[in-house]
Amino acid sequence: MGDSRQGELSHLIHPVKVQSMVRAWLEEDTPSFDYGGFVVGERLESAVLLCKSPGVLAGVPFFNAIFKELDCEVHWHTAEGTPLEPVCEVALIQGKVRNLLLGERVALNCITRASGVASYARRLRDIANSAKWHGEVAGTRKTTPGFRLVEKYALLVGGMSTHRYDLSSMIMLKDNHIWTAGNITQAVQDAKKVGGFSTKIEVECRSIAEATEAAAAGSDVIMLDNFEPQALHEAAGQLKDKFPHVVIEASGGITEDTLLSYLGPNVDVVSLSRATQGYQTVDFSFKIKKEGRDPHNPKVSTTS
Repeated sequence: MGDSRQGELSHLIHPVKVQSMVRAWLEEDTPSFDYGGFVVGERLESAVLLCKSPGVLAGVPFFNAIFKELDCEVHWHTAEGTPLEPVCEVALIQGKVRNLLLGERVALNCITRASGVASYARRLRDIANSAKWHGEVAGTRKTTPGFRLVEKYALLVGGMSTHRYDLSSMIMLKDNHIWTAGNITQAVQDAKKVGGFSTKIEVECRSIAEATEAAAAGSDVIMLDNFEPQALHEAAGQLKDKFPHVVIEASGGITEDTLLSYLGPNVDVVSLSRATQGYQTVDFSFKIKKEGRDPHNPKVSTTS
C-alpha cells in the first residue's frame, strides 16, 4: 500500500464504534475517584507526545477520540504512517490539565501498540516489495481480545492486508470443521448453502490431496498450512495448473526471517500471526509543557 492512501484510512473507522470503545477504556482506567485530577485541577495546559524509539506512527484516530472525549484538542506534527526517528515531537495536546492526565496512559497504551503493529507490518511489506512479489502479506485473527479494531487498522497503516476481520467476514473451514462435517467436500457444500454467492470460502489443507478436493468442491481460497517452502511452491504450482482462479495462501510458522522463502509466482497470500501477536511496541511519552523545562528531557532546565 502506498503512502498516498494512508490519509484515507481513518475513514474506515466508525465514529460511534470508536466513541464506545474509548469510553470503556477511560472508565476502566478511572472507575471511581480521580485523585490525581484533584491535585492538578482544571487550568489549561499543553502536553507534547514524544516518540523515543524508531517506528511507524499508527493509531491516530483512537488517540484523537480519547482526547476528544475529554474535551482536549490534538494537533499532529506528523502524518499517520510516517516512519519516526527518536527523539521527536509527534503531537501537541491542549486542554484542562486533569483531562490531559486522564487520557495520558490510555492514549499511550493505544498508540504504542498500534505503532508496534504498523512497524512490524511495514517491515514485512518491504520484504515483499523488495522481491517484487505480486501477492499480499496478511495478518490473522490472532488479535488481542477487545483490541482487534486497533490492531487490524494498524496492519493497514503498515501496508499489510487484514485477512478476515472476524468469523462473519469469510467462511474458513479448518481441521475441526472438516472432521466434524465428515469430509472437505461436505463441509464446503454446507458452507455454500449459507454463504451464498457473496461470501468467500477458504479451506485449510495439509496435503495436496486435501487441497485438490477443496478446490474441486468450490473453495475460493486454499490455505496450504505448515508446508515447507519447497513443498509449498510445488503444491501451489500443481493447484494453479488445475484451478487457475483459486487463491493460494501459505500459512503456518512463517516469520520475518523466513518470509522471503514463501513468496512465489503461484502463491497469492502469505499470512502470519506475528504482526498482531509478537510485535514490539514503539516507545512514546507524554509530557506536560512547563516554562523552563525541556520536554525532551524534563530533568534539564532550559533557563539559565
